[in-house]
Amino acid sequence: MSMSAQLLSAFDHIIEGTKPHLAAIPSDRLEWRPHEKSYTIGELGTHLANLPMWTMATLGADEFDVAPPGEEPPRQAPLGSADEILAHLEENAAAARGAIEGASDEELMKGWTLLAGGEALFTLPKIAVLRTFIMDHMIHHRGQLTVYLRLLDVPVPQTFGPTADFPDM
Repeated sequence: MSMSAQLLSAFDHIIEGTKPHLAAIPSDRLEWRPHEKSYTIGELGTHLANLPMWTMATLGADEFDVAPPGEEPPRQAPLGSADEILAHLEENAAAARGAIEGASDEELMKGWTLLAGGEALFTLPKIAVLRTFIMDHMIHHRGQLTVYLRLLDVPVPQTFGPTADFPDM
């Protein structure tokens, strides 16, 4: 089995598990944040929906600078509703899935470097970047989103098992 086929099973599982969480975001509370230093729930949902797009930046180049010298860091404006956020995830996940499917084992083992202001933060094989910097990053923020939902008294969808709101699997 190719590396991309192995990666896709985890990718698909993470994307499908993320959809109910994004769908649960209350569109009338997109500006809510649990703390002044935190993302708003709309920003967090938008970030989660955007993360699959990083697949193309990983597979399409050997490095990426999150704060290019002399330029503004790339930013995504928050989307306007849970439906928009979910649609954005589905669109981005489809594009990312296609890119992963088309990646050879050789491409996945090539090094990729994350830069900030021209300085290297890390270099990893592209397959490790996809797994950690994209997919594990999504799991991290999905967990963060469950806390936001709980604080807003929104029923928390199942993630890897039952929740107090959805005890039956």
